[in-house]
Amino acid sequence: MQTRQVNTADGPGELVITAAADATGLLLLGHGAGSDVDGWDLALLADRLPARGVSVVRYRQPHRVAGRKLPGSTASLDRGWTAALTAVAESWPDLPLVSGGHSAGARTACRGFAPGQAGVVALSFPLHPPGAPAKSRAGELLGVAGPVLVVQGELDTFGRAEEVRPVIAGAAQIELVAVPGAQHPLAPARSVPADVVLARQELIVSAVLDFLSRQGLLGPAARP
Repeated sequence: MQTRQVNTADGPGELVITAAADATGLLLLGHGAGSDVDGWDLALLADRLPARGVSVVRYRQPHRVAGRKLPGSTASLDRGWTAALTAVAESWPDLPLVSGGHSAGARTACRGFAPGQAGVVALSFPLHPPGAPAKSRAGELLGVAGPVLVVQGELDTFGRAEEVRPVIAGAAQIELVAVPGAQHPLAPARSVPADVVLARQELIVSAVLDFLSRQGLLGPAARP
């Protein structure tokens, strides 16, 4: 694992790179607003995907590098993400790229989707604030002009999987994978049995690998 600094208007960000030995694709992931790149789902993908030929780059936003828990604004997240996308494109110009992230990182990736990216992996997309379903962020999800994978917990207070399903019903480019028993962090509680933890890990990794394969990021030998 390597770390590389990214200069932004809001201070330095960081790319945390877990490289595949012979990469056929690249997944760039952003963390949630109050979390970091060591979040359970981001760490899981960084651990498992490189063996299948996908390098995983997790982007630490400048506010986290500076030691602050929360970002100053949505605009600052977007500026940081734009800088990360530029750095990744310059460093790995020949690898197909899928962007994504957890929670606020998923929202930022949706807003930052542009030609040249193969798709978006949205982990725990925060459809609305807890207890406020009228304050929908569906427009960000529906506005992505490319393939999207949404991995959503069945018990997510920011929008359960069954709340997401009708929102994307008319969007052929968006697919949903529901994670049984999972809340917004997707991480299993300590009381969850080991076999259930393993099943959750395999569900998420398999769903992401299948999506990446269909977007051309996996070589034939690494396809699910």
